[in-house]
Amino acid sequence: MSLHGTLQRLKPWMLPIAMVCGVLFHSLIGAVQFLAPYLIFTMLLITFCRIRPSEFRISGLTWSVTGVQLACSIAIFFCLKPFGTDLAEGTMICFLCPTATAAPVITSMLGGSIATVVAISLLSNLMLAIVGPAFLAYIGAGTGLDLSFGQAFVLILSKVGPMVLGPLAAALTLRVVWPAAHRALATRQTLSFYIWAISLILVVGRAVTFAMAEPADRIPEMVALAILAGAACITQFAIGRKLGRHFGDRIAGAQGLGQKNTVLAVWLATTYLNPISSIAPAAYIAWQNTINSLQIYMKTKRERQAAD
Repeated sequence: MSLHGTLQRLKPWMLPIAMVCGVLFHSLIGAVQFLAPYLIFTMLLITFCRIRPSEFRISGLTWSVTGVQLACSIAIFFCLKPFGTDLAEGTMICFLCPTATAAPVITSMLGGSIATVVAISLLSNLMLAIVGPAFLAYIGAGTGLDLSFGQAFVLILSKVGPMVLGPLAAALTLRVVWPAAHRALATRQTLSFYIWAISLILVVGRAVTFAMAEPADRIPEMVALAILAGAACITQFAIGRKLGRHFGDRIAGAQGLGQKNTVLAVWLATTYLNPISSIAPAAYIAWQNTINSLQIYMKTKRERQAAD
């Protein structure tokens, strides 16, 4: 079997394989963690090269997904707070966290609108930068940080802005100044998926290292946070799919609301909230990529059946 054929057969299993590798080799991740931003930038550059400027617009689906993201995060916090502040904070951050910078990659593979998901990602990140500092300061457990709203705004924006806007600007620039390179990247969308799988190894490894550093008596709470993260993940994919169906793109809706920037979520939880709450977004990594793997598997299976 050719290399291309082998990769195609492994494709539905790449995300689970990446997560298992992250768990097994978590102790080695620290040495290569610096590669993550470069991998994500390259992955997004390849994905964004597929977008035509005329396709990019803020639609009803964009506003709806961002609105649900904010409304659900506030509601879930106050609903769960009586059962424990840490549980409420961890689950809340799984809703408040914006769309993953890698969401366009999976959306492209599943046949959804990349431009729609990019718009959702940009708007949800902007919403977090504006609303997040005030909300997190109001509910936060306090971590000793003394940041003004302006400082928090700049700090959050500095984390998400370059990662989203940089590759997008580079792709648009290549379209004008180097069309041949732009076309070459636009026709190699599968490569971005494998780069994402490598990035996932780094993210999972980092999350596992953090969880293992917690004392044993926090295990029941961590299990509860992981279960709530799963419920939050399934709920958001389901709501996003329904919203997307209403606006004519169920895949973009599901990925735009369900696939989260979990690296940013873990950072927000450890910075503004009780650090134990970061277990929820760490567990969300496994939940969302399990769903993504199942979606890719089902799509690949349908394509094979159609080809036979």
